[in-house]
Amino acid sequence: MAMKIVSMTATLVVLASNVLQITYAATYTVGDTIGWVIPTGYTELYHNWTDNKNFLVGDILVFKFTTGEHDVAKVTEAAYNACRRANTILNRSTGPARITLNSIGDHHFICTFADHCAEGQKLSVEVRNGPRTAPAPGTSHNTTGTPPPPPNSASSLVATISLVFMSIGIQIAGGGRHFA
Repeated sequence: MAMKIVSMTATLVVLASNVLQITYAATYTVGDTIGWVIPTGYTELYHNWTDNKNFLVGDILVFKFTTGEHDVAKVTEAAYNACRRANTILNRSTGPARITLNSIGDHHFICTFADHCAEGQKLSVEVRNGPRTAPAPGTSHNTTGTPPPPPNSASSLVATISLVFMSIGIQIAGGGRHFA
C-alpha cells in the first residue's frame, strides 16, 4: 500500500513539473524585428539569431512573413542542408505562423519559395528538455519586443491544482503526520 502511494506521489510530482514547465514557455519571434525574410547580404542571419537562446520543449517560434511571399516548412536535416522542399514534415503558408517546439533535438525550417532557402532563409534550432525558471522581476521570456500577454488563467489553474494534489499525495505518503 505504501509503495503504491509513493508511486502515485512520484507521478504527481512529474506531472506538476511538466505543467509548470509549459507555464513558462517562451515565445520567440524568428529574426526579431526583421522577421522571416530573405536575409539580403547576410546569409548567416538566422544562424546568428539563435546565439544566446536556450530553446526548450514547449517554446513557440513565431515566423512573421507576408502570406504569398514566403512560407515556413519544417524539414529533415538532409532537406535543410540541401534546401530541398520535397517531403516536408510541416508547412505553414499563412503568416504569421506559430510553431510549438514539441520534442527535444534539432528542428530545421526553410522557406520553400524559389531560392529563398539557398539565399539564407533557413533556421535550425536545438531543443532541449529541462525546467525553465520563472523570469526575474522586470524581465520576460517573451522575446517579441512587445509586452507579454496576461497570464493564462487556465495554465495557472492547472498548475495550482497540480500542486494541491502533489501536497495531498505527500501528506498521504507521510501518513498524514505533522511535525512541529
